[in-house]
Amino acid sequence: MARKGLKTGIYAHIVGWGMAVPENVMTNDDISAIVETDNEWIVSRTGIRERRIANEKESTATLAYKAAQLALDEADILPTDIDLIVVATSTPEHVFPSTASLVQDWLGAGNAGAFDLAAACSGFVYALNMAADSIKSGSIQTAVVIGSETMSRVLDWQDRSTCILFGDGAGAVVLQASEEEGGILSSVLGSDGAGADLLAIPTTNSRELNGHKVQKMYMAGSEVFKFATRVVDESIREAVNDAGIDLKDVNLVVPHQANLRILQTASKKLGIDLDRWVSNLDRYGNTSAASIPLALAEAVNAGRVKANDYLVFVGFGGGLSWASMVVKWMPKVKKNQPYPLGRQRRQLSYGMARWRNRVNRWRRILSRMLLIFQPSKWGKLRNADKDE
Repeated sequence: MARKGLKTGIYAHIVGWGMAVPENVMTNDDISAIVETDNEWIVSRTGIRERRIANEKESTATLAYKAAQLALDEADILPTDIDLIVVATSTPEHVFPSTASLVQDWLGAGNAGAFDLAAACSGFVYALNMAADSIKSGSIQTAVVIGSETMSRVLDWQDRSTCILFGDGAGAVVLQASEEEGGILSSVLGSDGAGADLLAIPTTNSRELNGHKVQKMYMAGSEVFKFATRVVDESIREAVNDAGIDLKDVNLVVPHQANLRILQTASKKLGIDLDRWVSNLDRYGNTSAASIPLALAEAVNAGRVKANDYLVFVGFGGGLSWASMVVKWMPKVKKNQPYPLGRQRRQLSYGMARWRNRVNRWRRILSRMLLIFQPSKWGKLRNADKDE
């Protein structure tokens, strides 16, 4: 499905970016101590040399929160400016509340709506498209879009075909409305549910497990490879055409980091030299919905992205789903003037959010303790809880 964008005279620009990864590094040699494999076998088939693995204190939400903070610092906006937070993830903190709601609370973004989006490794581009369309329609001004995953928690560490591939991390961007042309120019979203059994994480609600483990990923690697090389080529061509540019105009492709061989094959099909593709696969592995914003943040910070560059984002994965997007990079476009003491005000917002959360929790605990001694107040307290 191609989406050229709404013709409203309002454009959605990326004005902030950030990334967060766990400190814990797991090398291929570390994995070889768990399953029968070795560094040469993994590198030759995937291009991956190491990945980051979350510790017991890290989660999809905490990584998303850190990435969002860095993106807000880069954009120099306050949490109260945010109208919408979208977290693309396949490994949410809970079924509900959404991971985005947790991030919204921790940031102190009291004016923002928040929800999670599940489109596997295509999720970040899907979420970016949803937020950009909201901006272009005029319904919001500012959005934070995050891709965050703790894939290590849904891996079967005895399955060599999957456990060598994935890692944990998060990336975030700030989208802001502007009348200056550029930003998100076009997007192509696609899905083929007939391939749902090729890449999945079954839950307790799954009708047919077919021998697969609940809450553990499985993948038909060769079939997914064929699918990926086809849709990357086709969807990028469509998105570029819809944006009114040619493939030769593309300065940088920021793809989902799944497998180096997929990127090499797509590069040849499209005729876009591999040096115009961003790849950090060797250091982070496949971080699913987090891979594109992670790669984007690293590319920008390394000086690989310049004003007026045309970027292509492309994701593909479970669903089966895919998504491509063309962005004209105009990072200096900002709606507001820089805030005086902006960083300090953001830190104050985060601190106040933490205290508000603690106070609210203790208030609820004390209210429930009162029921033990004054059961006659049950009705009033129950109504008060409903009002909250």
